[in-house]
Amino acid sequence: MSATPEAEQMEALAAELRAQRQRQGLTLEQLAARSGVSRSMISKIERAGAVPSTVILSRLAEALGVTFAQLMLPAAEREMIVIPAQHQPVLRDAETGFTRRVLSPVLPGRGVDFVLNTLPPGAGTGEFTAHRRGVEEYIFVLAGTLLARLGGREVRLVEGDSLFFEADGPHGFSNPGAAECRYLLVIDSSRGR
Repeated sequence: MSATPEAEQMEALAAELRAQRQRQGLTLEQLAARSGVSRSMISKIERAGAVPSTVILSRLAEALGVTFAQLMLPAAEREMIVIPAQHQPVLRDAETGFTRRVLSPVLPGRGVDFVLNTLPPGAGTGEFTAHRRGVEEYIFVLAGTLLARLGGREVRLVEGDSLFFEADGPHGFSNPGAAECRYLLVIDSSRGR
């Protein structure tokens, strides 16, 4: 019996997280201290025994100095890459229903993640850790209403609105509306390297 796409994605994430940590010569304890994620949770993720929330995955990526997509997809070497829908990694937070679909390939030397996010009514992403200085985020709301919390500020966005911000401070998003909110997110960390 073959593994499900979700199981394959978790195996790939486990292998990449372990490889990134080992490449940097970090122990589980050191990565835990850097990221604020417990050693036991990191160990479970590296064994594909736990599905991390998007906030946890964001903390780990930031602590390792890589993008979200770099943890979810193997690096590619070509300039033209098609990623069929069934091969686009999707991370679903079981508690909130928040989903993140990675739309971008991982290309060596580039630091751009292109992600489709979906928030059910009343759900939130939780607070993402601050990125390195120079990391920027771009958002375009495809449907619904999005409330963005950027440090001490809040911005309400509706379908068709876009937002740019420097992501070197804490930030989080929620859906205060009665309908699902879908938004495109581009994280550009190419200047923050």
